[in-house]
Amino acid sequence: MMMDGMEAVIFDLDGSLVDSMWIWKDIDIEYLGQFGLEPPRELQREIEGMSFSETAVYFKERFGLPDSLEQIKETWNRMAWDKYRNQVSLKDGAREYLAWCRRHGIKMGIATSNSRELVTSVARVHGLEQDFGCIMTSCDVGRGKPAPDIYLAVADRLQAAPKSCLVFEDIVPGIQAGKAAGMKVCAVEDAYSLNQKEEKKALADYYIRDYSEILQDMQTGGLQ
Repeated sequence: MMMDGMEAVIFDLDGSLVDSMWIWKDIDIEYLGQFGLEPPRELQREIEGMSFSETAVYFKERFGLPDSLEQIKETWNRMAWDKYRNQVSLKDGAREYLAWCRRHGIKMGIATSNSRELVTSVARVHGLEQDFGCIMTSCDVGRGKPAPDIYLAVADRLQAAPKSCLVFEDIVPGIQAGKAAGMKVCAVEDAYSLNQKEEKKALADYYIRDYSEILQDMQTGGLQ
């Protein structure tokens, strides 16, 4: 069973815990449009897994932007905040699964490539601040995914052995990061990465369409 032997669960944020990946494509179009630029087709794939700071460096260097790195990040946070507050929902079944983990004493953490300002705001909007013993960003550890650093750091903060941690991820570099950290990984279906479905299934230990599957399958003994 998926939860057997697990003492902690660690969630990626965008596309894994909340339905928000679509936001960033829109923001890229709007942001680059301010400079008379269009995002290249491969942009989203190229920046997958990068930390917020790494992505800002990439944009500044690739597109020759006049803004400083801090200005770029501040603009992205401002553009994203209203969308996160009003248009982003938790993944189906996520709230119920979080409640199950809380009732059963499972430690919970977030390991995101997003900015700290946005992840803490999302937790606050959805009333989840007290659920997570650790919220960490890739900027905190210096390297984005697929490096395992962020998952190892969150596990250490939660005082959980990596082999006893279950990671939820929606993109290939994130799955690779969780596996490199020595953790079990459950791939989460997301519209943004449907074209990677088979690759995600091959890399991860489990695959779910949404979190309600986990609770249903724990009742029936499925999802091995």
